[in-house]
Amino acid sequence: MSDAPKSAELFERAQRVTPGGVNSPVRAFRAVGGTPRFMVSGSGPYLVDADGRQYVDLVSSWGPMILGHAHPAVVAAVQAAAAGGLSFGTPTLGEIELAELIIARVDAPSLQQVRLVNSGTEATMSAIRLARGVTGRHRVVKFAGCYHGHVDALLAAAGSGVATFAHPDSEGVTGAQTAETIVLPYNDLAAVEECFAAYGAEIACVITEAAAGNMGAVAPLAGFNAGLREVTYKHGALLIMDEVMTGFRVSAAGWYGLDPVEADLFTFGKVMSGGLPAAAFGGRADVMGQLSPAGPVYQAGTLSGNPVAVAAGLASLRAADASVYAALDANAHTVGRLLGAALDEAGVAHQVQYAGSLFSVFFADAPVTDFAGAQACATWRYKPFFHAMLDAGVYLPPSAFEAWFVNAAMDDGALARIADALPGAARAAAAATAS
Repeated sequence: MSDAPKSAELFERAQRVTPGGVNSPVRAFRAVGGTPRFMVSGSGPYLVDADGRQYVDLVSSWGPMILGHAHPAVVAAVQAAAAGGLSFGTPTLGEIELAELIIARVDAPSLQQVRLVNSGTEATMSAIRLARGVTGRHRVVKFAGCYHGHVDALLAAAGSGVATFAHPDSEGVTGAQTAETIVLPYNDLAAVEECFAAYGAEIACVITEAAAGNMGAVAPLAGFNAGLREVTYKHGALLIMDEVMTGFRVSAAGWYGLDPVEADLFTFGKVMSGGLPAAAFGGRADVMGQLSPAGPVYQAGTLSGNPVAVAAGLASLRAADASVYAALDANAHTVGRLLGAALDEAGVAHQVQYAGSLFSVFFADAPVTDFAGAQACATWRYKPFFHAMLDAGVYLPPSAFEAWFVNAAMDDGALARIADALPGAARAAAAATAS
């Protein structure tokens, strides 16, 4: 592993004033070891760290940078908005325009109104509160391996049976907070049907990632999302489709553009904020109309609809035309093919899996369809693979359980660096041993 003295110095300094030295856990490199790289700039497909090393970025700020870093149109929009004032605490025109653009791009009959918030966690938390308020029920169904932010009720691990209630998956989350959460295996409609047979009258909602990206890239099996729509409708529960990661990244309309299943509520983030802190949730007018001040379900946020974040989101979405999505798909599949070929050459069992332009590698003999399958992979091969890529100037997600994100700015030089790095990384993975 290459030395990174300035990043190491910054990490030591950060640990004195920030828990674990980071403000979001995966950044700490705990899953892969070594020194987290402190980045100082980004341009197009590249990042530059505090030691002056340049990397091809396959994290893309965990999704939002579909245009690449420091895209001129986005930077100009942010500069203009900031010059006009950073925050007002009042309604602004930009909020209306962003909500209109989100609704128009998804073009789903069930997405009629949108409320802007500050993070994906806030969006999912608010959507669940709204679902409970609308239905008058309390149980929530989620899927193992799907992440919906650090909402207490959703930081839950599966119980001992298919239709049993969850237990806390984090200190500080009480059993009372997860007692009404049911965790089921992803892509298992039979488990969902069994759960509703037992608890259907008590279930307010099912929340699912439109396509899973937090256990690696695991797309829903054909008919899974449609099956969720059918069973929730039958039992009077709401379906929440979490598109924080997939929304406006995998297509102009998000996952809905690839698999048009009508959810009662959608959550959005990442791309629609252009990399600044903003997110949204939306749904049918009769459901959204239950939110304060129109209805009895309270939700608020001082910085919701922040004019600078809104400007970044608008600029990003307006620039994300058909050519951008064609580039994202092409770049994802080019990198995926290079990855698969290098691992084949090294004799490493693997699965390169896609969910639209999200993708990741599983060190496994068979396709992964759920979290249990992801956990059963030879994840110990990922650490040496990751560091070999890092040493060669390619920045991957520092966890085997995360999706990879390309951007539309990747050029021949970036792809060539990835191609050059992969054979050595594949050999490192092949030489790894479980410990």
